[in-house]
Amino acid sequence: MKNNELPKNFKELIQTAKSSKNLREIPKEKGTFGQRTADKVTNIAGSWTFIIVLLVIIAGWITLNMVGIWLIWDPWPFIMLNLCLSCIAALQAPVILMSQNRQAERDRLSQRYDYLVDRKTSRDVQELQKQLSSIKYKLDKIDDKIPNTNRKFR
Repeated sequence: MKNNELPKNFKELIQTAKSSKNLREIPKEKGTFGQRTADKVTNIAGSWTFIIVLLVIIAGWITLNMVGIWLIWDPWPFIMLNLCLSCIAALQAPVILMSQNRQAERDRLSQRYDYLVDRKTSRDVQELQKQLSSIKYKLDKIDDKIPNTNRKFR
C-alpha cells in the first residue's frame, strides 16, 4: 500500500461518518480466515487457562520421565520437551504479532472515528451557538420595542 492510499475499511469508516447522522455506526470488520484464526489463537494463548494447562503438561512430562519405570521417552535433560516448547513459541510468536498488528489497526481506526465524532460535535455546537446568538438578537430587538424596560437579554 502506498503512503497516500487509505485502507479499505478506513475509507468505509469515513464514508459512514459523512453519510450517517448517528456516528456510532461503525462498519463491522470481517477479516480473512487467517486473521480471525490469529485472533482466536491469541485469545487462547494469552489466557491463564492456557498457561495453567501448559504448566500441568510440563509437570506431568517431567514427572513421568523422572519416575517412569518402564516407559521413559525423554530422559533428563528433557531435550524432547525443550524441542516441543521451542516449536510452540516459534509458532505462537508470529501469530500473536499478527493479532497485535490487527489490534493496532483497529485502534487507529477507532481514534480516527473519535476524531470524526469530535469534529461533527464541534460543528453542531457552533451551529447551536449561532442559533442562540440569533435568538438573543431577536429578543433584544423585541425588548427595544417594548416601552418602559431597561433590561436587555444577555
